[in-house]
Amino acid sequence: MSEPKRLHPIAAVVNMLRQLKELIVPLIVFVVFGSSGDGGNQFYLIAVAGGLFLVFISGIIFWYRFTYRVEDGELRIEHGLFVRKKRYIPFERIQSLDVSEGLLQRPFGLVKVKVETAGGAGAGEAEAVLTAIRKNEANEIHDLLVKLKKSTHAVEEGEQIDSKETVIYKISSSELLLLASTSGGVGVVISAVFAFFLQFEEFIPFDRVFNEVEHFISSGLVFISIIIFLGFLLAWAISVVGTMLKYANFTLKRVDDDLIITRGLLEKRQFTIPIKRIQAVRISENLLRQPIGMASVFVESAGGSALNEESSKVLILPIIKKQKVARLLEPYLDDYQLNSELHSVPSRAYIRYLLKGWFIAIPIVLVVVFLFRPWGYFSIALLVASALWSWLEYRDAGWSLYDGLLTLRFRTIVKSTVFMKREKVQSLTIKQSHFQTQKRLATIDAVVKSGHGGSGGKVYDLDWEDTKKIYNWFSRKED
Repeated sequence: MSEPKRLHPIAAVVNMLRQLKELIVPLIVFVVFGSSGDGGNQFYLIAVAGGLFLVFISGIIFWYRFTYRVEDGELRIEHGLFVRKKRYIPFERIQSLDVSEGLLQRPFGLVKVKVETAGGAGAGEAEAVLTAIRKNEANEIHDLLVKLKKSTHAVEEGEQIDSKETVIYKISSSELLLLASTSGGVGVVISAVFAFFLQFEEFIPFDRVFNEVEHFISSGLVFISIIIFLGFLLAWAISVVGTMLKYANFTLKRVDDDLIITRGLLEKRQFTIPIKRIQAVRISENLLRQPIGMASVFVESAGGSALNEESSKVLILPIIKKQKVARLLEPYLDDYQLNSELHSVPSRAYIRYLLKGWFIAIPIVLVVVFLFRPWGYFSIALLVASALWSWLEYRDAGWSLYDGLLTLRFRTIVKSTVFMKREKVQSLTIKQSHFQTQKRLATIDAVVKSGHGGSGGKVYDLDWEDTKKIYNWFSRKED
C-alpha cells in the first residue's frame, strides 16, 4: 500500500454536498428574495449557476489532488492545488480510527475513516479524514495499527500476546425503543424547526402571521390545542425514529486494550477508544430514566477536540439498568469501582441549595404577580417547584474516595456520577465563600482532560473536613 492512491470519485460528490450544505441558507435567500422583479432574474440565475459550477469544479479538484499512502509506518497524505501540502502521521501517534458508512459510501462498498491522534489537528477537526476508501483498504490501515500496538506491547511485556475480543454489551430491541422514547430529543427537533424559520425573519411577516394565529386561537381554542398536541407528538415520533436509526445494532466490545463501538442502521459507524486514554467514567440519569432505574454511561477521552464532543465524550452504554453497570464494566475497565457507597452533603447545606433556587425563582414570581394580577398569583407555585428541585439537588450531591478513585455525584438537569482516577485528575479546586466559611462548607471542583478542553464534576457545599480529605488524597498527603 506504498503507492499513492486517490479516494474513490464519490469523494468529489461528498465534498460538493458538504460545501452546498454550508451555503444552502444564503443560496435560498439569494434565489427567492434576491430578485428585484425588474428584469434582474436572469442575472441572479447566472450568478447561482456560476456558484454551483465553482462548487462542482472545486469538488473534482479536491478529489484529484488528494492522495494517501502507507509507508515506513506512517500514513502520508498530500493535497492542495497551488500549494501542495503534505501530512505524515506516524502510526504510533494514532489513538483511534472512526470508521463510518454513510448513505453515499455504502452503495459502493466504501467507508469514511477519521484519524484521531494524541495532539489533534485543531478545534473540531480530526488529524486526517479519508472521505471514501474501500473497506479492505480501511481494514489494512486498522490491521497495521493493531499490529503496531501489539508489537509495542509485546516488547514492553517481553512476550507475545494473542488478540482477545470480548462482547461487553449489545443493545436489544426493547432497550433501543426505551432509549429512543426517553432520549429527550423532542426539544432538539422543535429547536431545529424554529432555528430554520428564524433564518428568514427579515422576509416572513411574522407579526401578521401571529395576529392571524391569535384571531384563530380565540375562535378555536380546542382545535388549536389539538394541533399543538399533534405537533409535539410528531416531533416526538421524529425523535424516536432518528434515535433508533442512530443507535440500532449498538455493540460494545473490548479488543486487546481498546473499546470498540459499532452502531447505526442507515449510517454505520465504528469508534475505537484506547482504554489508557480514558480519563473518567460518567453515569447519567435523566428525569425520564431515573424513576425506572435506567441510566446511560459515558467515558471521557483525552482524544478528540473541544468542538467535536462525540470523540471526547463517548457513549459506551446507551441505556442500561444502573445496578448492572458495575458488574458489566468493572472487569474491562481497570481499577474502576463503580458501585461504591457515597457520602452525602451535610444537612445544614440544604438551606443553601434552597436559597440558590429561590434566588432565581423569587424575581420571576414578583414580576409575574405585578404584571398579571390576579392570575399572576398562581406563579407562587414556582417557589414550591423550586424548593422541590433544590431538595433533589441536595439529596443527589455526594462523594467518595476508594483507593485511587474519586467519585463525585451532582445534579444539573441530569443526575451525574463521575469516577476519576487520581493520576487522571488535572486540577482539583476547593472554593469557600464567606457564607460557606460560617457554616464550615466548601465547594469542590475536579477536572480531567477531555478532548482539547476539560470535564469532570463539581459538588457544592460539602463538609469542610470532607474537602480536606479529598485534597489530601489528591496531593498524596495521608492523614
